[in-house]
Amino acid sequence: MSSTLFRAAPALRGALRASAAPRVGAMASTSFVRNKATLPDLPYDYGALEPYISGRIMELHHSKHHQTYVNGLNSALEAIAEAEAKKDFAKAASLAPLLNFHGGGHLNHSLFWENLAPASREGGGEPDGALKKAIETDFGSFSSFRSQLNAALAGIQGSGWAWLAKDKTAGNLQIVTRANQDPVTGSLVPLLGIDAWEHAYYLQYENRKAEYFDAIWNVVNWKTVAKRFESS
Repeated sequence: MSSTLFRAAPALRGALRASAAPRVGAMASTSFVRNKATLPDLPYDYGALEPYISGRIMELHHSKHHQTYVNGLNSALEAIAEAEAKKDFAKAASLAPLLNFHGGGHLNHSLFWENLAPASREGGGEPDGALKKAIETDFGSFSSFRSQLNAALAGIQGSGWAWLAKDKTAGNLQIVTRANQDPVTGSLVPLLGIDAWEHAYYLQYENRKAEYFDAIWNVVNWKTVAKRFESS
């Protein structure tokens, strides 16, 4: 991965570095080939999450929207590298917002695909083991946690994400929101993210986004969420 990424967008440095490394039992969160970001394959068909998320939404979301973030990230990296080669560091710094937006979009969506699984397989239900215990400790119950995360999603103004994250310093779980494609970084480790951008639901749910927020729980892959929790 290009070193310009780490100099130009500190907020993404640790997140992309960690997620680009393959992990046992889960697909790599981001993919880079010869310093170029690439679109990760899905571990299921586009229509596999129906009826909760339509195949058409999944196809557009993955092959068009996510691909746009991949393309934007590569373009930003190339432009920054060119500016640095010319020692035009002011221009390189001015490109950091593009790197944050497209790099965050690549990271967030790569994690999002891992969060999901067909209801006929690993999707839906509730977590178990240590993750379930931690959720109950920090939110009172799984039902309370789900209600709180849905409320956080409903409260997002415009586009953004809501996340279940683990605070590595305090050791507890938190619900956090981020605007646009801003990634979860710093002491927080993203465990489960739900995309609240309109492109994630509008073709199927139109303006009834609360229905989408309820439906997506039927295809959450708690096994991958638990693996992030246990390795953080």
